[in-house]
Amino acid sequence: MATAPLLSLTDVMLTHGGRPLFSAVDCQIQPGERACLVGRNGAGKSTLLRLMQGAVEPDGGSRSLRADASVAYLEQDPELSAFATLGDVAAADLAAGEEHRALRILDGLGLDPGIATETASGGERRRAALARLLAAEADLLLLDEPTNHLDITAITWLEAHLTRTKAAVLVISHDRAFLRALTKVTYWIDRGVLRRLPEGFAAFEDWRDRVYQEEATAAHKRDRQIAAEGRWAVEGISARRKRNQGRLRRLQQLRAERAEALRQPGVAQLALDTAPRSGQRVIEAEAVSKRFGDREIVADFSLRIARGERVAFVGPNGVGKTTLLNLLIGRELPDSGHVRHGTNLELAVFDQARAALDPEATLHQALVEDPTLRSGQGNDQILVRGTPRHVVGYLKDFLFDERQVRGPVRALSGGERARLLLARLMAKPANVLVLDEPTNDFDVETLDLLQGVLDSYDGTALIVSHDRDFLDRVATTTVAMEGDGRATVYAGGWSDYQAQRGPVAEVAPPKRTPRRPAQRPERPQPKVKRLSSPDVARLAALPEEIERLGGDIRKVEALLADPDLYRRDPERFEKATKILTARQDALHAAEEEWMALELRREAAEAASGSA
Repeated sequence: MATAPLLSLTDVMLTHGGRPLFSAVDCQIQPGERACLVGRNGAGKSTLLRLMQGAVEPDGGSRSLRADASVAYLEQDPELSAFATLGDVAAADLAAGEEHRALRILDGLGLDPGIATETASGGERRRAALARLLAAEADLLLLDEPTNHLDITAITWLEAHLTRTKAAVLVISHDRAFLRALTKVTYWIDRGVLRRLPEGFAAFEDWRDRVYQEEATAAHKRDRQIAAEGRWAVEGISARRKRNQGRLRRLQQLRAERAEALRQPGVAQLALDTAPRSGQRVIEAEAVSKRFGDREIVADFSLRIARGERVAFVGPNGVGKTTLLNLLIGRELPDSGHVRHGTNLELAVFDQARAALDPEATLHQALVEDPTLRSGQGNDQILVRGTPRHVVGYLKDFLFDERQVRGPVRALSGGERARLLLARLMAKPANVLVLDEPTNDFDVETLDLLQGVLDSYDGTALIVSHDRDFLDRVATTTVAMEGDGRATVYAGGWSDYQAQRGPVAEVAPPKRTPRRPAQRPERPQPKVKRLSSPDVARLAALPEEIERLGGDIRKVEALLADPDLYRRDPERFEKATKILTARQDALHAAEEEWMALELRREAAEAASGSA
């Protein structure tokens, strides 16, 4: 006997801001079904989940829930002010004596139940709301981006928990590895239509591409029919009138179908321009240590980052990934050790807190009022990588429509805010890109585009992320922060790191401790020889020499970029190749010399200051 579905939507339609968000939606969620809901940012995924929950009423059609079924929904920004601690949040829906269920889940998610709600971060509050939802053991779990703000240990725990649960699960997530491990059914909302694939996310992208190809084929066939019927309408109008009228109606119908045809959605036009090339040595950290109170963030850490590397920072939430990132880029000072930057560094920072966006400003203001983007050509023009662009046209590249341009930032979804911040960041040339949790809130297609941009970017990227698939795709080096000040450097991405480290005990999340200024340890200072006058002069002259060599290299590279040069003038090609190699060797030697002299100068100044 077939089991009745937990939830059914029949011919549901909903409009938003005067435009149809989706129409004729039919779906049935079966008991125990593990499904994902995918689609572009702004397609209506979160709204559809809220409609399934019952918080949103459709404009047409019906929603029905099985009489004995319960539904739980994880929202993006939970209201938890009524609870004193996060433990109280997690146990809110449990009967007396069942609190252990909530504590077990909080432990799996790496969250201290004693944290006061009023002082908890946004990520901690979301994890507490997730624990409350899981502890209540509803029949249908509607999860909107549950992996945001979870570290990789917590994500893998959640995968295992949801795989074991008897509840039906419908999840929105950008995390490919999580979706592949969990789901058996895929729902795809695309241009107002909901489609169902009876396979998990692993099969989605091939299926999506087939749908688009079939649509393109049908559109091509329809266009050929319209062209043929159009020619007949001009040349064959003298045939029998009755038959003519039928063919004319058919032509009108074909044209109407073309006008109403679903068009494949656009893609964000992501692009990065490198500022003037940095030196070969971008950042060097030597024996760096940092503490906050009794908590050691990093101890005796050393790392060299060369131009073009993509360095990923991984580890549990709260272990200090962002702090280490800030130490490397100079936003924080180490308690001991040295961080040195190479020449010509220009940074662009993608902040995980989206702090660079004023929620009350309009999207237009977010760009035109940025002093680094002002073009001097009117209030609607900004500089995009040195070229004036109309702000509306530029925002369209990032899939914002004209109605949103004058609307406030606070009205945007999480994914749209991330896209707006990315638009600001990508308008500025930079040779060091700092991405702190860039994968939160992006849809799968935008992540693909971001990966492609990073692949072709000839600058350096520093990335903090918990998205295993994304790290495998982009990272060339992984720094694993393992707690107690340990940070180990591995070659490659997440899977490479896992293979190299071997089996280890899981790292517990660090305890929360208030930040206090750290006391620098007393160390005996070795005698340091001051720079001689010729050394001082050489140190002052080297940056100009490095810049000149870099300019020479760029000119020769531009010459060699001509694909016909070798065929047209092989002797000149050979000469240019030798010049390029010589200039690159000279540049490397000059950078090494500058680094050595700068290190001696800093050490001498430090010794002088402590004397």
